[in-house]
Amino acid sequence: MTRPMFMENLNLLFPELEDLPHNDTLMRLLARIDVGEIESGLIELVRKLIRNKKFVRYLVDNRYPMAIDGTQKCVRNMPWAEQCLKREVGKGDDTQMQYYVYVLEANLAFADGMSIPLMSEFLSYTQGDTDTNKQDCEIKAFKRLAKRLKDNFGHLPLMVLLDGLYPNGPIIELCRKNHWDFMIVLQDKSLKSVWEEYEGLKRFEPDNHFDMNWDNRKQHFEWVNHIDYYYGPNERKKQILHMVICNETWEEVARDSAEIVTKKSRHVWISDKPLLRNNLHERCNLGARHRWGIESGILVEKRHGYHYEHIFSYNWNAMKGYHYLMRLGHLINVLAVYSERLVKIVGELGVRGFIRFIRSTISGPWLDPLEVQKRLAASFQLRLI
Repeated sequence: MTRPMFMENLNLLFPELEDLPHNDTLMRLLARIDVGEIESGLIELVRKLIRNKKFVRYLVDNRYPMAIDGTQKCVRNMPWAEQCLKREVGKGDDTQMQYYVYVLEANLAFADGMSIPLMSEFLSYTQGDTDTNKQDCEIKAFKRLAKRLKDNFGHLPLMVLLDGLYPNGPIIELCRKNHWDFMIVLQDKSLKSVWEEYEGLKRFEPDNHFDMNWDNRKQHFEWVNHIDYYYGPNERKKQILHMVICNETWEEVARDSAEIVTKKSRHVWISDKPLLRNNLHERCNLGARHRWGIESGILVEKRHGYHYEHIFSYNWNAMKGYHYLMRLGHLINVLAVYSERLVKIVGELGVRGFIRFIRSTISGPWLDPLEVQKRLAASFQLRLI
Protein backbone atom coordinates (compact mmCIF):
# COMPACT_ATOMS: atom_id res chain seq x y z
CA MET A 1 0.00 0.00 0.00
CA THR A 2 3.03 2.30 0.27
CA ARG A 3 3.86 1.94 -3.42
CA PRO A 4 3.33 5.22 -5.31
CA MET A 5 1.23 3.57 -8.02
CA PHE A 6 -1.01 1.93 -5.44
CA MET A 7 -2.01 5.26 -3.93
CA GLU A 8 -2.40 6.85 -7.36
CA ASN A 9 -4.78 4.11 -8.47
CA LEU A 10 -6.74 4.31 -5.22
CA ASN A 11 -7.22 8.05 -5.83
CA LEU A 12 -8.36 7.22 -9.34
CA LEU A 13 -10.95 4.72 -8.10
CA PHE A 14 -11.96 6.75 -5.03
CA PRO A 15 -11.54 10.48 -5.84
CA GLU A 16 -12.70 11.48 -2.35
CA LEU A 17 -9.77 9.62 -0.75
CA GLU A 18 -7.16 12.07 0.53
CA ASP A 19 -4.67 9.87 2.35
CA LEU A 20 -4.13 6.53 4.08
CA PRO A 21 -3.63 6.94 7.82
CA HIS A 22 -0.71 5.39 9.64
CA ASN A 23 -1.83 2.55 11.90
CA ASP A 24 -0.95 4.54 15.03
CA THR A 25 -3.18 7.36 13.80
CA LEU A 26 -6.00 4.95 13.13
CA MET A 27 -5.62 3.40 16.58
CA ARG A 28 -5.80 6.79 18.30
CA LEU A 29 -8.92 7.64 16.30
CA LEU A 30 -10.64 4.33 17.14
CA ALA A 31 -9.80 4.77 20.81
CA ARG A 32 -11.81 7.99 21.10
CA ILE A 33 -14.73 7.69 18.67
CA ASP A 34 -18.00 5.76 18.98
CA VAL A 35 -16.87 2.63 17.10
CA GLY A 36 -20.44 1.33 17.18
CA GLU A 37 -21.08 3.74 14.30
CA ILE A 38 -18.80 1.54 12.14
CA GLU A 39 -21.04 -1.45 12.78
CA SER A 40 -24.08 0.78 12.22
CA GLY A 41 -22.71 1.49 8.74
CA LEU A 42 -22.43 -2.25 8.08
CA ILE A 43 -25.99 -2.81 9.32
CA GLU A 44 -27.32 0.02 7.17
CA LEU A 45 -25.61 -1.45 4.10
CA VAL A 46 -27.25 -4.84 4.72
CA ARG A 47 -30.60 -3.14 5.38
CA LYS A 48 -30.32 -1.34 2.03
CA LEU A 49 -29.54 -4.62 0.23
CA ILE A 50 -32.59 -6.21 1.89
CA ARG A 51 -34.81 -3.27 0.87
CA ASN A 52 -33.56 -3.67 -2.70
CA LYS A 53 -34.50 -7.38 -2.54
CA LYS A 54 -30.96 -8.61 -3.27
CA PHE A 55 -31.38 -11.71 -1.09
CA VAL A 56 -34.94 -12.74 -1.96
CA ARG A 57 -33.87 -15.81 -3.94
CA TYR A 58 -31.87 -17.10 -0.95
CA LEU A 59 -34.69 -17.12 1.62
CA VAL A 60 -35.58 -20.28 3.55
CA ASP A 61 -39.29 -20.90 3.99
CA ASN A 62 -39.81 -17.23 3.03
CA ARG A 63 -37.58 -16.05 5.89
CA TYR A 64 -34.08 -14.67 6.25
CA PRO A 65 -31.88 -17.33 7.91
CA MET A 66 -29.97 -15.73 10.81
CA ALA A 67 -27.20 -17.87 12.30
CA ILE A 68 -25.87 -16.90 15.72
CA ASP A 69 -22.70 -18.36 17.20
CA GLY A 70 -20.11 -17.46 19.82
CA THR A 71 -16.34 -17.65 19.47
CA GLN A 72 -13.20 -16.66 21.31
CA LYS A 73 -11.43 -13.70 19.74
CA CYS A 74 -8.15 -13.54 21.68
CA VAL A 75 -6.55 -14.63 24.96
CA ARG A 76 -3.72 -13.18 27.09
CA ASN A 77 -2.10 -13.96 30.43
CA MET A 78 -2.50 -10.40 31.68
CA PRO A 79 -5.61 -8.34 32.56
CA TRP A 80 -5.23 -5.74 29.82
CA ALA A 81 -8.81 -4.38 30.10
CA GLU A 82 -11.46 -4.50 32.81
CA GLN A 83 -13.95 -5.88 30.27
CA CYS A 84 -11.93 -9.09 29.68
CA LEU A 85 -13.46 -12.36 30.84
CA LYS A 86 -11.21 -14.57 32.97
CA ARG A 87 -10.71 -18.25 33.70
CA GLU A 88 -8.30 -20.54 35.48
CA VAL A 89 -6.29 -23.02 33.41
CA GLY A 90 -3.95 -25.77 34.52
CA LYS A 91 -3.87 -27.77 37.73
CA GLY A 92 -2.15 -27.45 41.09
CA ASP A 93 1.00 -25.34 41.07
CA ASP A 94 0.63 -24.83 37.32
CA THR A 95 -2.70 -23.02 37.69
CA GLN A 96 -2.75 -19.59 36.08
CA MET A 97 -5.34 -17.01 35.15
CA GLN A 98 -6.19 -16.27 31.53
CA TYR A 99 -7.98 -13.17 30.25
CA TYR A 100 -9.90 -13.50 27.02
CA VAL A 101 -12.34 -11.80 24.67
CA TYR A 102 -15.45 -13.66 23.54
CA VAL A 103 -17.84 -12.45 20.84
CA LEU A 104 -21.33 -13.54 19.84
CA GLU A 105 -21.68 -13.13 16.07
CA ALA A 106 -24.82 -12.90 13.94
CA ASN A 107 -24.63 -13.64 10.21
CA LEU A 108 -27.19 -14.10 7.48
CA ALA A 109 -26.36 -17.70 6.50
CA PHE A 110 -27.93 -18.49 3.15
CA ALA A 111 -28.40 -21.94 1.66
CA ASP A 112 -25.87 -21.38 -1.14
CA GLY A 113 -23.06 -20.89 1.40
CA MET A 114 -23.08 -17.09 1.31
CA SER A 115 -22.53 -15.83 4.86
CA ILE A 116 -23.19 -12.11 5.40
CA PRO A 117 -21.61 -10.57 8.55
CA LEU A 118 -24.18 -8.49 10.40
CA MET A 119 -23.75 -7.92 14.16
CA SER A 120 -21.23 -8.61 16.91
CA GLU A 121 -22.04 -8.66 20.61
CA PHE A 122 -18.96 -8.55 22.85
CA LEU A 123 -19.15 -10.33 26.17
CA SER A 124 -17.81 -8.13 28.96
CA TYR A 125 -16.89 -8.82 32.58
CA THR A 126 -18.58 -5.54 33.50
CA GLN A 127 -21.88 -6.87 32.07
CA GLY A 128 -21.89 -9.70 34.62
CA ASP A 129 -22.75 -9.62 38.30
CA THR A 130 -19.48 -8.40 39.80
CA ASP A 131 -20.89 -8.62 43.36
CA THR A 132 -21.28 -12.39 43.10
CA ASN A 133 -18.31 -12.78 40.72
CA LYS A 134 -20.56 -14.14 37.96
CA GLN A 135 -19.25 -13.25 34.54
CA ASP A 136 -21.14 -12.31 31.43
CA CYS A 137 -22.21 -15.37 29.43
CA GLU A 138 -23.35 -16.25 25.93
CA ILE A 139 -27.02 -16.52 26.93
CA LYS A 140 -27.00 -12.99 28.38
CA ALA A 141 -25.20 -11.75 25.27
CA PHE A 142 -27.83 -13.46 23.09
CA LYS A 143 -30.60 -11.54 24.83
CA ARG A 144 -28.77 -8.24 24.21
CA LEU A 145 -28.13 -9.22 20.60
CA ALA A 146 -31.77 -10.27 20.14
CA LYS A 147 -32.93 -6.84 21.29
CA ARG A 148 -30.59 -5.13 18.79
CA LEU A 149 -31.79 -7.41 15.99
CA LYS A 150 -35.40 -6.62 16.86
CA ASP A 151 -34.68 -2.88 17.02
CA ASN A 152 -32.93 -2.86 13.63
CA PHE A 153 -34.96 -5.48 11.76
CA GLY A 154 -38.26 -5.48 13.61
CA HIS A 155 -40.44 -6.25 10.59
CA LEU A 156 -38.01 -8.61 8.84
CA PRO A 157 -39.16 -12.26 8.81
CA LEU A 158 -36.26 -14.14 10.43
CA MET A 159 -35.45 -17.80 10.96
CA VAL A 160 -32.84 -18.00 13.70
CA LEU A 161 -30.43 -20.94 13.49
CA LEU A 162 -28.96 -21.85 16.87
CA ASP A 163 -26.63 -24.52 18.26
CA GLY A 164 -27.10 -26.91 21.18
CA LEU A 165 -26.57 -24.23 23.84
CA TYR A 166 -29.94 -22.60 23.18
CA PRO A 167 -32.82 -25.11 23.49
CA ASN A 168 -34.46 -23.86 26.67
CA GLY A 169 -37.76 -22.26 27.59
CA PRO A 170 -36.69 -18.60 27.96
CA ILE A 171 -34.84 -18.56 24.62
CA ILE A 172 -37.74 -20.22 22.78
CA GLU A 173 -40.16 -17.82 24.45
CA LEU A 174 -38.00 -14.86 23.39
CA CYS A 175 -37.90 -16.03 19.76
CA ARG A 176 -41.66 -16.41 19.61
CA LYS A 177 -42.21 -13.06 21.31
CA ASN A 178 -40.13 -11.52 18.52
CA HIS A 179 -42.12 -13.51 15.91
CA TRP A 180 -38.99 -15.34 14.80
CA ASP A 181 -39.08 -18.78 13.26
CA PHE A 182 -36.32 -21.05 14.57
CA MET A 183 -34.42 -24.29 14.04
CA ILE A 184 -32.35 -25.18 17.10
CA VAL A 185 -29.93 -28.09 17.54
CA LEU A 186 -31.13 -30.50 20.23
CA GLN A 187 -28.48 -32.58 21.96
CA ASP A 188 -29.11 -35.98 23.51
CA LYS A 189 -28.96 -34.70 27.10
CA SER A 190 -31.00 -31.52 26.52
CA LEU A 191 -34.74 -31.15 27.23
CA LYS A 192 -35.19 -34.61 28.74
CA SER A 193 -38.97 -34.25 28.84
CA VAL A 194 -39.10 -33.42 25.13
CA TRP A 195 -37.10 -36.54 24.30
CA GLU A 196 -39.46 -38.63 26.44
CA GLU A 197 -42.49 -37.13 24.69
CA TYR A 198 -40.90 -37.76 21.32
CA GLU A 199 -40.27 -41.43 22.08
CA GLY A 200 -43.78 -41.82 23.46
CA LEU A 201 -45.61 -40.10 20.61
CA LYS A 202 -43.73 -41.39 17.57
CA ARG A 203 -45.42 -44.80 17.84
CA PHE A 204 -48.75 -43.06 17.22
CA GLU A 205 -47.46 -41.31 14.09
CA PRO A 206 -45.98 -44.16 11.99
CA ASP A 207 -46.31 -42.17 8.77
CA ASN A 208 -43.98 -39.41 9.96
CA HIS A 209 -40.89 -40.63 8.16
CA PHE A 210 -39.32 -39.74 4.83
CA ASP A 211 -36.30 -40.90 2.80
CA MET A 212 -34.46 -38.77 0.28
CA ASN A 213 -31.06 -38.26 -1.34
CA TRP A 214 -29.33 -34.93 -0.86
CA ASP A 215 -26.05 -34.35 -2.63
CA ASN A 216 -24.14 -37.62 -2.01
CA ARG A 217 -26.04 -38.47 1.19
CA LYS A 218 -28.93 -40.81 1.86
CA GLN A 219 -31.19 -39.28 4.48
CA HIS A 220 -33.89 -40.78 6.67
CA PHE A 221 -36.13 -38.30 8.51
CA GLU A 222 -38.42 -39.03 11.45
CA TRP A 223 -40.42 -36.36 13.24
CA VAL A 224 -43.09 -35.68 15.84
CA ASN A 225 -45.14 -32.48 15.96
CA HIS A 226 -46.93 -30.75 18.83
CA ILE A 227 -44.77 -31.80 21.77
CA ASP A 228 -45.70 -30.05 25.02
CA TYR A 229 -42.66 -28.64 26.79
CA TYR A 230 -43.12 -27.33 30.34
CA TYR A 231 -40.58 -25.10 32.06
CA GLY A 232 -40.13 -22.31 34.56
CA PRO A 233 -41.10 -22.21 38.28
CA ASN A 234 -43.21 -25.31 39.02
CA GLU A 235 -43.29 -25.87 35.22
CA ARG A 236 -46.13 -23.39 34.85
CA LYS A 237 -45.00 -22.22 31.42
CA LYS A 238 -45.51 -24.22 28.25
CA GLN A 239 -44.20 -24.16 24.70
CA ILE A 240 -45.32 -26.43 21.87
CA LEU A 241 -42.33 -27.78 19.93
CA HIS A 242 -41.81 -29.88 16.84
CA MET A 243 -38.85 -32.26 16.70
CA VAL A 244 -37.07 -33.97 13.81
CA ILE A 245 -34.23 -36.48 13.60
CA CYS A 246 -32.18 -36.95 10.42
CA ASN A 247 -29.98 -40.04 10.08
CA GLU A 248 -27.77 -40.02 7.02
CA THR A 249 -25.12 -42.17 5.37
CA TRP A 250 -22.61 -41.48 2.63
CA GLU A 251 -19.48 -43.00 1.13
CA GLU A 252 -16.05 -41.44 0.92
CA VAL A 253 -12.43 -42.45 0.40
CA ALA A 254 -10.65 -43.24 3.68
CA ARG A 255 -7.79 -40.89 4.56
CA ASP A 256 -5.32 -43.65 5.43
CA SER A 257 -6.14 -45.92 2.48
CA ALA A 258 -7.79 -45.99 -0.92
CA GLU A 259 -10.79 -47.91 0.42
CA ILE A 260 -14.33 -46.64 0.15
CA VAL A 261 -15.87 -46.40 3.62
CA THR A 262 -19.43 -45.69 4.72
CA LYS A 263 -19.92 -42.72 7.07
CA LYS A 264 -22.90 -42.02 9.30
CA SER A 265 -24.19 -38.92 11.07
CA ARG A 266 -27.23 -37.92 13.08
CA HIS A 267 -28.81 -34.48 13.40
CA VAL A 268 -31.64 -33.44 15.70
CA TRP A 269 -33.50 -30.13 15.72
CA ILE A 270 -36.50 -28.55 17.37
CA SER A 271 -38.61 -26.45 15.03
CA ASP A 272 -40.90 -23.49 15.53
CA LYS A 273 -43.27 -24.75 12.83
CA PRO A 274 -44.81 -28.21 12.35
CA LEU A 275 -42.75 -30.47 10.11
CA LEU A 276 -44.21 -31.97 6.95
CA ARG A 277 -42.79 -33.93 4.06
CA ASN A 278 -42.94 -30.90 1.81
CA ASN A 279 -40.96 -28.63 4.16
CA LEU A 280 -38.38 -31.04 5.62
CA HIS A 281 -35.73 -30.41 2.97
CA GLU A 282 -36.06 -26.65 3.07
CA ARG A 283 -36.15 -26.31 6.85
CA CYS A 284 -33.54 -28.95 7.68
CA ASN A 285 -31.10 -29.10 4.76
CA LEU A 286 -31.34 -25.56 3.42
CA GLY A 287 -31.99 -23.89 6.78
CA ALA A 288 -30.76 -25.70 9.89
CA ARG A 289 -27.86 -27.48 8.21
CA HIS A 290 -26.55 -24.20 6.78
CA ARG A 291 -25.93 -22.85 10.25
CA TRP A 292 -22.41 -24.01 9.36
CA GLY A 293 -22.27 -20.86 7.19
CA ILE A 294 -21.46 -18.69 10.22
CA GLU A 295 -18.91 -21.21 11.49
CA SER A 296 -17.28 -21.23 8.05
CA GLY A 297 -17.36 -17.42 7.95
CA ILE A 298 -15.68 -17.17 11.36
CA LEU A 299 -13.07 -19.73 10.26
CA VAL A 300 -12.33 -17.61 7.19
CA GLU A 301 -11.92 -14.54 9.43
CA LYS A 302 -9.57 -16.47 11.72
CA ARG A 303 -7.45 -18.37 9.19
CA HIS A 304 -7.72 -16.74 5.77
CA GLY A 305 -6.23 -13.31 6.17
CA TYR A 306 -8.72 -11.28 8.21
CA HIS A 307 -6.76 -11.74 11.47
CA TYR A 308 -9.89 -12.16 13.60
CA GLU A 309 -7.81 -13.27 16.60
CA HIS A 310 -5.27 -10.46 16.35
CA ILE A 311 -5.94 -7.85 19.02
CA PHE A 312 -4.45 -4.81 17.14
CA SER A 313 -4.84 -2.60 20.23
CA TYR A 314 -4.96 -3.01 24.03
CA ASN A 315 -7.52 -0.23 24.18
CA TRP A 316 -10.92 -1.97 24.44
CA ASN A 317 -12.74 0.59 22.30
CA ALA A 318 -10.08 0.54 19.57
CA MET A 319 -9.98 -3.28 19.63
CA LYS A 320 -13.72 -3.32 18.94
CA GLY A 321 -13.26 -0.73 16.20
CA TYR A 322 -10.73 -2.92 14.38
CA HIS A 323 -13.15 -5.84 14.75
CA TYR A 324 -16.00 -3.89 13.15
CA LEU A 325 -13.73 -2.73 10.31
CA MET A 326 -12.74 -6.34 9.68
CA ARG A 327 -16.38 -7.45 9.55
CA LEU A 328 -17.25 -4.59 7.21
CA GLY A 329 -14.35 -5.53 4.94
CA HIS A 330 -15.45 -9.16 4.97
CA LEU A 331 -18.98 -8.15 3.99
CA ILE A 332 -17.71 -6.16 1.00
CA ASN A 333 -15.53 -9.09 -0.08
CA VAL A 334 -18.43 -11.55 0.17
CA LEU A 335 -20.63 -9.32 -1.99
CA ALA A 336 -17.83 -9.04 -4.55
CA VAL A 337 -17.16 -12.79 -4.66
CA TYR A 338 -20.87 -13.60 -5.11
CA SER A 339 -21.54 -10.91 -7.72
CA GLU A 340 -22.38 -11.90 -11.28
CA ARG A 341 -19.61 -9.72 -12.75
CA LEU A 342 -16.84 -11.44 -10.79
CA VAL A 343 -18.07 -15.01 -10.35
CA LYS A 344 -16.22 -16.26 -13.45
CA ILE A 345 -12.79 -14.91 -12.51
CA VAL A 346 -13.23 -15.96 -8.87
CA GLY A 347 -14.08 -19.44 -10.11
CA GLU A 348 -10.90 -19.49 -12.21
CA LEU A 349 -8.48 -17.98 -9.68
CA GLY A 350 -10.08 -18.84 -6.34
CA VAL A 351 -10.74 -16.23 -3.65
CA ARG A 352 -7.10 -15.77 -2.64
CA GLY A 353 -5.94 -15.75 -6.25
CA PHE A 354 -8.54 -13.11 -7.06
CA ILE A 355 -7.34 -10.93 -4.16
CA ARG A 356 -3.73 -11.27 -5.38
CA PHE A 357 -4.91 -10.25 -8.85
CA ILE A 358 -6.63 -7.13 -7.46
CA ARG A 359 -3.56 -6.21 -5.41
CA SER A 360 -1.16 -6.60 -8.33
CA THR A 361 -3.48 -4.66 -10.64
CA ILE A 362 -3.78 -1.67 -8.29
CA SER A 363 -0.05 -1.75 -7.60
CA GLY A 364 0.89 -1.37 -11.28
CA PRO A 365 0.27 0.95 -14.24
CA TRP A 366 -2.53 -1.13 -15.75
CA LEU A 367 -5.60 1.06 -15.27
CA ASP A 368 -6.72 3.47 -17.99
CA PRO A 369 -7.79 6.71 -16.22
CA LEU A 370 -10.32 7.62 -18.93
CA GLU A 371 -11.90 4.17 -18.84
CA VAL A 372 -12.07 4.23 -15.02
CA GLN A 373 -13.77 7.65 -15.04
CA LYS A 374 -16.24 6.39 -17.63
CA ARG A 375 -17.07 3.35 -15.48
CA LEU A 376 -17.46 5.45 -12.34
CA ALA A 377 -19.83 7.83 -14.09
CA ALA A 378 -22.04 5.03 -15.39
CA SER A 379 -24.87 3.58 -13.29
CA PHE A 380 -24.08 0.35 -11.50
CA GLN A 381 -26.26 -2.33 -10.00
CA LEU A 382 -25.04 -5.17 -7.80
CA ARG A 383 -26.36 -8.49 -9.08
CA LEU A 384 -25.70 -11.58 -6.96
CA ILE A 385 -25.43 -15.05 -8.42
